[in-house]
Amino acid sequence: MVIGYTAGVYDLFHIGHLNLLKNAKGMCDKLIVGVTVDDLVVYKGKHAMIPFEDRLEIVRSCKYVDAAVPQYDMDKLAACRKLGASILFVGDDWYATEKWKEYEQEFTREDIKIIYFPYTKGVSSTQISKALKAARE
Repeated sequence: MVIGYTAGVYDLFHIGHLNLLKNAKGMCDKLIVGVTVDDLVVYKGKHAMIPFEDRLEIVRSCKYVDAAVPQYDMDKLAACRKLGASILFVGDDWYATEKWKEYEQEFTREDIKIIYFPYTKGVSSTQISKALKAARE
């Protein structure tokens, strides 16, 4: 059985999130999704509009997701090891960055493949937040 893993905040769930989960599920037998806990979102310098428990339930309810788990830290390699994932799915904004070139070497040593998916153009939780804020002004 091929287990895939991906993680994110999944705030203001949108079509880009759905595309990622749908495409990931198409490449594995079991898709496990890490949903970032509120404390880690704050650590990353952001604030989720939707509380963690609600975001977790939204992701868990998606038909492409076999399991949703809390993401307490940024260590995706440790998460893959713990969950038995042989594929990590991430957005292509990380592709070819120095940090991810190093990660690729670490994941390769663990026999875990990283697959980069393109972001859905024209949509992001940040853009939705800005549009909502502008509409309220």
